[in-house]
Amino acid sequence: MQKKSFNMIQLSDHFSYPRLLRFTFPSIIMLIFTSVYGVVDGFFVSNYVGKTPFTAVNFIMPVLMILGSVGFMFGTGGGALIALTMGKGSREKANGLFSMLVYVSIAVGAALTVFGFLFLQPIAVFLGAKGRLLEDCITYGRIILLAIPASILQFEFQCLFATAGKPQLGLYITLAAGLTNGVLDALFVAVFSWGLEGAAAATGIGQCVGGILPLFYFARPNTSLLRFTKAEFDRKSMLRICVNGSSELMSNISSSVISMLYNVQLLRYAGEDGVAAYGVLMYVNFIFLASYIGFSVGTSPVIGYHYGAGNYGELKSLLKKSLIMITVFAALMFGASRFLAKPLSMIFVGYDPELLETTLHAFSIYAYSFLFAGFAIFGSGFFTALNDGLTSALISSLRTLVFQVSAVLLLPLIWKLDGIWFSIVAAELMAVLVAAAFLVGKRKKYYY
Repeated sequence: MQKKSFNMIQLSDHFSYPRLLRFTFPSIIMLIFTSVYGVVDGFFVSNYVGKTPFTAVNFIMPVLMILGSVGFMFGTGGGALIALTMGKGSREKANGLFSMLVYVSIAVGAALTVFGFLFLQPIAVFLGAKGRLLEDCITYGRIILLAIPASILQFEFQCLFATAGKPQLGLYITLAAGLTNGVLDALFVAVFSWGLEGAAAATGIGQCVGGILPLFYFARPNTSLLRFTKAEFDRKSMLRICVNGSSELMSNISSSVISMLYNVQLLRYAGEDGVAAYGVLMYVNFIFLASYIGFSVGTSPVIGYHYGAGNYGELKSLLKKSLIMITVFAALMFGASRFLAKPLSMIFVGYDPELLETTLHAFSIYAYSFLFAGFAIFGSGFFTALNDGLTSALISSLRTLVFQVSAVLLLPLIWKLDGIWFSIVAAELMAVLVAAAFLVGKRKKYYY
């Protein structure tokens, strides 16, 4: 009976709150634990290597995240199409799509590694890095680039394990990868004193664990809904996967671009201390938003399956329950961010009183964004699950690019440094209104 509780794709068409939470919980924890990678690196670099290397990690990380975000596009777009295909009863075709997707991902990852080596330094210079900061960006970035193919696979499998009806297995692999990263960070940085090189190597090896282990699982006969088969390249299906997952790609790319823009603005208004403070906020932001993203990833195959099967009553029920659960999450996230602001900041920048004060002030404003972010994230994920990639991409691009770029460029002109911290709150609020408009406007089309 326990096995069926997790294997939601094969259940009858009623999902209670506890059952939905049980199914999405592994995906939530999985995404949170993945976010901890950067947090662990940040802790060891900040406390054992120094403030400038810590700033460098935060400065170059958005560039690296853009390359890895291809995995989210393949995972969410592919997972939705595979779930829809299974919902229509085409199990063999679903396995073919799954196999093709993984093979293509490996090739794309290798190409992006080469691209990164060629253009990492010019990009860092363009963003304003120079001197020691530039050197540290290149040192950290080039080591991480070697693991980009594994990173793409890891992000992809985090979505596809839910589609395969094995979210708990995906959680176990992510935990193994995260523990590997944490242990190696402590060993390489704190014990061996390998500095940035050690932190980057620890992260890269952890990503290899998360991206390569699933290959062995799906290559063998298994108890999941998916396994590797011989597959031919299907241009039409691959294009559909990319279009459908474009919202998640856009969201991740836009978030990274925004992070770069924030760094440029903060260098102008507050110097390296501003960039360092923003780095602390991003670590907490990654963890908190991972809860919303994980929930969206976890519900996506269930929504896609029932839409494909024509279970519209269940689709409506899933939407209602999801919105109520996100409301509860939002209240918890806001409360936790306010309560944990000082202890979390102390972990990273407790050694610098002035930097700590800057970080705590930023926290007091930024925390309000957690009240709104979850609704827009789920709204975009909901339309991805329905294979409406255009609507999903529109919500994501407005949320993570248009609104945030406008806010971070305009609000500092009025409130200077506080305007930078307020910009994310304003952007998330506007994104909620857009997502709500689409959810209301598309009800008759998708019968929810």
